[in-house]
Amino acid sequence: MNPDATSPEIVVRDGKPVAVILGIDEYQEMLEKIEDLDALKALERLREGPLEFRRLDDFLNEYSPDV
Repeated sequence: MNPDATSPEIVVRDGKPVAVILGIDEYQEMLEKIEDLDALKALERLREGPLEFRRLDDFLNEYSPDV
């Protein structure tokens, strides 16, 4: 395989595609896009629920920093 190739290489076994070989840059770009999609889906789920507000004092009492 040519390491400078930009197109994926398809591995075929018994006449059927079984794997794909990608360049590392293309692979990392795909992972970043998947992470972005996962984050967008999580945001959509959060937006579907009702908003909940808490008093600042209650929040600070529960989540006080240990500094």
